Amino acid sequence: MAALIREGDTLVLQLTTMEKVEGIHGDLRIPFSSVQSITVLEDAIHAVHGMKMPGTRVPGMLAMGTFMSNQGKTFAIVHHQTKRGVKVALTGAPFEALIVGADDPERVISALGWASN
Repeated sequence: MAALIREGDTLVLQLTTMEKVEGIHGDLRIPFSSVQSITVLEDAIHAVHGMKMPGTRVPGMLAMGTFMSNQGKTFAIVHHQTKRGVKVALTGAPFEALIVGADDPERVISALGWASN
């Protein structure tokens, strides 16, 4: 399962080998200063909108890869067995948002050291 971690001033989205294949992308490294907010998603799979390009999507089951919509470009890694997740809103980064499935999104947010202002 994908992991969001903080390495100093960098937010890292670590992907498993299968996620890299399905998402057609490697691990992501984004300056933590680009993070605008991190929020809990109760229904992560339905938070992914837009046209898949490139990646893998089975509606309501999984979304892995890059998705383009009116809100911009989102990178998502959401498995069918993980209903909840986190959304990371970004600015000045290659993506406007990251959506990542997580069993315990509150723990992920806490581990990143995020404190909303």
